[in-house]
Amino acid sequence: MVKAVWIKHAAQLVTLANKVTGPRIKEAMSDLAIIANGSVWLEDGIIQAVGTTKELEVEYASRATEADIIDATGHLVTPGLVDPHTHIAFGGSREREFEMRLEGVTYMDIMNAGGGIHATTRMTRNATEDELVRQTTIRLDSFLAHGVTTIEGKSGYGLDLETELKQLRIMKRLQKEHPMDIVPTFMGAHAVPTEFKGREEEYVNLIIYEMLPVVAKEKLAKFNDVFCEVGVFTPEQSERILEAGKLYGLIPKIHADEIEPYQGAELAAKVGAISAEHLLKASEEGVQAMAEKGVIACLLPATALYLREDAAKGRAMIDAGVPVAISTDCNPGSSPTTSMPLVMNLACISMRLTPAESLCAATYNAACAIQMEDKVGSLEVGKQADVVLWNVQSYQQLQYLFGVNHVKTVWKKGMQVIG
Repeated sequence: MVKAVWIKHAAQLVTLANKVTGPRIKEAMSDLAIIANGSVWLEDGIIQAVGTTKELEVEYASRATEADIIDATGHLVTPGLVDPHTHIAFGGSREREFEMRLEGVTYMDIMNAGGGIHATTRMTRNATEDELVRQTTIRLDSFLAHGVTTIEGKSGYGLDLETELKQLRIMKRLQKEHPMDIVPTFMGAHAVPTEFKGREEEYVNLIIYEMLPVVAKEKLAKFNDVFCEVGVFTPEQSERILEAGKLYGLIPKIHADEIEPYQGAELAAKVGAISAEHLLKASEEGVQAMAEKGVIACLLPATALYLREDAAKGRAMIDAGVPVAISTDCNPGSSPTTSMPLVMNLACISMRLTPAESLCAATYNAACAIQMEDKVGSLEVGKQADVVLWNVQSYQQLQYLFGVNHVKTVWKKGMQVIG
């Protein structure tokens, strides 16, 4: 029988307890609901009690022998981090392209020459399912080691029915075999495959009439994402794909305004997307439309850094009333990282989020971006027992001491998986 876990004497227990429905905006992103000398009781995979150590000692003193007692004196305790945007299931790597970009070749030039997404598509198509499971498991383990307990995972490196399904089925398999919660997104509209060059509308029709029905029938995805970008999918094509997905019960997401301004933020608002991703070049009108419709901005500061681009205007988006989440964008080409702590640091440094806003964006708001806020993203009674103990005393130190993994211990559904 698995023992209960009693974490006591946390210098800061960051609960993010939220009485507001939906993602946090503006000042609410800074309300972390911190309990000094905090304590939390985990049992049967669920958070059973949260409060001061004194309060829980009164309530649980008679049951102390039933629990593993963790002395968190001098440590920060937070919810497990949530990464709402990854491309985790893929084959191979693209380190040569990193060198090419440093030599002056642009991301889109590489892609248009058959590299980029197309290179990973070839490697993913050629990989066996077992090989993809092995590679993806390594990444999932690394995420856990960095305090991430829930992720979203996209397909999009198949660009044909067989391989898109292979990616999604791998994530479904790993959801059962790995401690991590994996929320799947179908992204057949990640790029137009090379064999459809000059026949882009045929590929759009393939997604709508052949891929989406099978994905929906097998219940392989919760969301439907599209790369709306110059040279990839037009706003009109993107809208068709996202609206078609809605007919099958798939919730829209959109890669928007990453490389050039392209009305992606406006489209996210128009189709009722749960989130718009990247947004480096989003217009003020698009940002305002997202605020009005409650579309979550999923910002990816590590990607901007890796591509040597200016980061999205996170500060301005929060001030405009847009709910903001942040993510690694873990992928082989533009952000090969599993470090959400680094992403939190970068959100402060390059996008001017405060340390509190950054932590909210990596937990509660990130959970909202994948419709998991009823289970994860905060430390509240009845939610999953996903908890991280950090080797720092405060959330301010967590953001201040950048580029270091401060994780000491991670519990996933009450089971210790790291530390």
